[in-house]
Amino acid sequence: MAYSEFTLAKAQDALGLNLEETRNLFQSTEEVQPSDLLKRLLDENLSLATAINSEKARSEFLIAPMLSEVRRQLNYHISLFSGTEFNVNPAQGLSGFCDFILSASSEQYFISAPVVTIIEAKNENIIAGLGQCAATMVAAQIFNQRAGNEIPVIYGAVTSGTAWRFLTLEQSTLCIDSVEYYIKEVKKVLAILLQPFQGSLSKILA
Repeated sequence: MAYSEFTLAKAQDALGLNLEETRNLFQSTEEVQPSDLLKRLLDENLSLATAINSEKARSEFLIAPMLSEVRRQLNYHISLFSGTEFNVNPAQGLSGFCDFILSASSEQYFISAPVVTIIEAKNENIIAGLGQCAATMVAAQIFNQRAGNEIPVIYGAVTSGTAWRFLTLEQSTLCIDSVEYYIKEVKKVLAILLQPFQGSLSKILA
């Protein structure tokens, strides 16, 4: 079993998760202004990515530029991984590849704790990716604990590049945001992606 084999129901049962699905998790999160570079890239890439309409195209032309902007906003003091193997507990099925990982560490040659955000790229079926994302978030939680980094909240997202659905994992409670955001709301999406780093922002930027 691997991350990709988890449905939401299977993740809830196998990983002992409590689900909450009715909360607007980021209602009070203030928007963040994107850089001119990100705005230009999204303007150029949106029609191309949606015309090709493959998971790879959406990942390369829409999702990767958004996540690179998170690093840019944080002066490159965090690390971004794409398509990286993340084997944490194969016996539980917590193994395989993650589409994208954000870590509050500047180490870029290998994944080091604390891992704070997991992003799963799906062509169009956001709901189908929730279980896989939940499983990788549990893996991140275990990974951090092993390294002695007690991160209270792990963040996750399932995205097609044009639509984003966010999740949080706190202990064994998995919250799935009741709101789905879209690429035209880039200021809000960027703000949510930056939120996991706010608590340690001064440390990251020191």
